[in-house]
Amino acid sequence: MTEFKITETLDVKGQNCPMPVVKTKQNIDDLAEGDVLQVLATDPGSMSDIAGWADTTAGVELVDQDEGDDVFTHYVRKAE
Repeated sequence: MTEFKITETLDVKGQNCPMPVVKTKQNIDDLAEGDVLQVLATDPGSMSDIAGWADTTAGVELVDQDEGDDVFTHYVRKAE
């Protein structure tokens, strides 16, 4: 796992597609370059949704994802 410091945590547990991606985008826009947003979601689809969004969106980088028993955790860095 890459070393990084979490700047902010976004809790979107209980929300389904497309809300985890929508809320992630809204929150990442407010962060400074290099900041890392931790996203906590319960929607299994968020694993592919957030990865796909990060792959196709300039200025964001998916640093890591963890698939827990009930919670899916995503780490998104605001890039240049």
